[in-house]
Amino acid sequence: RGPTCHRGTRSCFEPNAAELELGWLRRVLETRRDADPETSYTARLLARGLPRVAQKVGEEAVETVIAALDPAAGTETVVSETADLLYHLSLLLLARGVDASAVAEELRRRHRDARPAEEAP
Repeated sequence: RGPTCHRGTRSCFEPNAAELELGWLRRVLETRRDADPETSYTARLLARGLPRVAQKVGEEAVETVIAALDPAAGTETVVSETADLLYHLSLLLLARGVDASAVAEELRRRHRDARPAEEAP
C-alpha cells in the first residue's frame, strides 16, 4: 500500500497516542535486543528463544486477567500487570519480526469491515 495523504504518508490523520507509545517501546526493545544478556532483561529473554518469550506472554496475560478480576486489586496493580503484558507482547512481535503497525492496521481493517450490529473481537 502506498501513501494516501497529500503529505506522502499513509494517512492524513496523525497516529494516535497508543501507536506512538508502542512505536517508542519497539525502538527501546530493538536497542536492548543486542545488549549484553548479563545486564539486559530484554536481551536475556530473547537469547532464551521464542518459546520462552511466548511463555512469558502467557504468564503475563494470566496475571493481568487475575488482577482485573480481583476486587481487592487496585488500579495500579491492573496498570502494572497490563504494562508487563504489553512489554512482553511487544517483545514477542519483535522476536517474530512483526511490526506493531501491522497489528494496528489489522484492527483498523476489522473496524472498517465490521457491520454496525457486530462487535469487533
